[in-house]
Amino acid sequence: MTAIERFDNLGEARDSRIVSATHPIIEKKSKRTAERFLLGLALPLLLGIGWELAVRAGWAEGRLMPPPSRIFLTLYSLAVTGELWIHIGATLARVGAGFALGVIAGTLVGALAGASRLSREILDPSLQGLRSVPSIAWVPLFILWLGIFEESKIALIAVGCFFPIYLGVLAAIQSVDRKTVEVGRVFRLTTPQLVRRILLPAILPAYVVALRQGLGLGWMFVVAAEFMGASEGLGYLLIDGQQLGKPDQIIAAIVTFAILGKITDGLIASSSAPFLTWQDAYAPKH
Repeated sequence: MTAIERFDNLGEARDSRIVSATHPIIEKKSKRTAERFLLGLALPLLLGIGWELAVRAGWAEGRLMPPPSRIFLTLYSLAVTGELWIHIGATLARVGAGFALGVIAGTLVGALAGASRLSREILDPSLQGLRSVPSIAWVPLFILWLGIFEESKIALIAVGCFFPIYLGVLAAIQSVDRKTVEVGRVFRLTTPQLVRRILLPAILPAYVVALRQGLGLGWMFVVAAEFMGASEGLGYLLIDGQQLGKPDQIIAAIVTFAILGKITDGLIASSSAPFLTWQDAYAPKH
């Protein structure tokens, strides 16, 4: 056996030991994930079962607040006809486009305001004032500027996503420990190295929170956006249910919003988790 073959065998043995050592850790994490998922389902399931039993027992009227069975039947009928998937696709496309624009603009403006005191003093007062403007107040302006087509809807969602991301980036940069930066300068890190090894890891946890907050507001703003003459989307389902007196359709649309919002929020949290493994944060046992 040559030296190269012996080296390869040693490497394979080492890799097998690493895999066998990490296998129980992976199983433990998977078990915790399943437990969290089941615990998260417990409350809505209990509330739904309780309301279903109350309506069936005659303790409550299910006309304006239909029981879960009627809501599931409504969702099933919409899914079978394909109408539900059309509305979900339209809403997801609008939220995705608006969220992407809001993330880009919020990150760039927040980084500029956080890195430059002059930029912050110029930009921040105006942005803080605009942040207080209700979402519905932007609707007539965007209709006037962009019409009732997709551009106005995406612009409204982007506005909703922009402000929490801007504030999150600004606050994260301002909260970076000055001593940590000075240590990097003592070790003579270049500016790109300082950004990559100190600044980015320092602001990443707050940035992930800002992304999740921005996405949540994006889901809220999409309802106002789809009130602007939309012919498809979950917001259109809400309006259609209101006009036709279908409370089961309204609640079905709300439930769909909640499920999609939770899924997209979980995607951000899970995709960012590998970049935050260095954190030694407090985690309660119970």
